Amino acid sequence: MLDKGPLTAAALQLGVTQSTLTRNMTTLEMRAGETVDCAVLVAIGVSATWHRRVLGVSVALSEAEVHWRAFLDSLIERGLRGVKFIASDDHAGLKAARKALFPGVPWQRCQFHLQHNAQGYVSRLDQRTPVARQIRGIFNASDAIEAQRLLNAALKDWQVSHPQLAAWAEKNLPEGFAVFDLPEGHRVRMRTTNGLERLNKELKRRTRVATLFPNTNSCLRLVSALLAEQDEEWMTAKIYLTMKP
Repeated sequence: MLDKGPLTAAALQLGVTQSTLTRNMTTLEMRAGETVDCAVLVAIGVSATWHRRVLGVSVALSEAEVHWRAFLDSLIERGLRGVKFIASDDHAGLKAARKALFPGVPWQRCQFHLQHNAQGYVSRLDQRTPVARQIRGIFNASDAIEAQRLLNAALKDWQVSHPQLAAWAEKNLPEGFAVFDLPEGHRVRMRTTNGLERLNKELKRRTRVATLFPNTNSCLRLVSALLAEQDEEWMTAKIYLTMKP
């Protein structure tokens, strides 16, 4: 099982293996023979020793706020403290729980997911690559001021060519700018949740053989064992990053 001791994490990455759950191992077979989908909620962080750690995992029947809130509450009850930065996607339940339990902590919306979501507002396929290039340029800016300048320029273009994209981007893309407040060397680590996504893919690969679980506890036992193994590997690896000034 994962370490149950006090937790100190300067930065959190939060996510859910949503795509995994509906395709293979995390479908639960209930007593009546019915199958339902479940969500594996995972939190990883940067510890006081600046190593990446798996902070916790929970298996719930959805990613609604009530489940995210219970999961984050459990981390706090174990002594989670020192959180200075949070990165995640824009799951509605996670967003509400994060605001309630970590008010005032800077939040970085995953830039990779933002870029992917933007494609849904570009109707012409031949325009998706140029739009993606513009968004990458915004996110690769030297600072938040330059990122906002590039966004404003892009919005003027998109208001003519892609009005729906312009309306969406004006509201949503700035949620990917929090990372500009971190030292430049840390931004590549914290601007997306790609590390967590890779971990989720590994969970999918290594649990595919199970196919169906009889209950949430059996799913949690297997996933916890796999994550504990990953946590041990990270503890002995090189320092991931430091949040010191």
